[in-house]
Amino acid sequence: MKKIIFSIFTLFLIGCASIDENVLLAWKNVPVEQLDTHSFFITLPMIKTISDSGIETRNYRNGRTFSQCNASGVNGYLTYNAFTTCSNREVACNNIFYIKDSTVIDYKLVGRCKTEEFLRPEYRF
Repeated sequence: MKKIIFSIFTLFLIGCASIDENVLLAWKNVPVEQLDTHSFFITLPMIKTISDSGIETRNYRNGRTFSQCNASGVNGYLTYNAFTTCSNREVACNNIFYIKDSTVIDYKLVGRCKTEEFLRPEYRF
């Protein structure tokens, strides 16, 4: 039953995945301060790297790991030495921003991603 539910959930995520290029383009030439204060991206773990040429890359990772375990028993009963197998699956979207001179120069999505209007810059300040 767990396998069926996981499969349905995975198909649901795949079916819902859609990318609106206008959301990605909305970040082009936006001051990095808008990214630093964005109400969604500040909730995600971020990995930052800087290239030799000075381009900063930020990956805001939005994901979840699913674990599933199965045990084999005898006549429906588990014994102390039952064989157990477990597997992990990850569903994640990597929101990758490229920044130069405190300005976003590009925004790319990698993985199982979709765009929504709330991902656009918020222009708070």
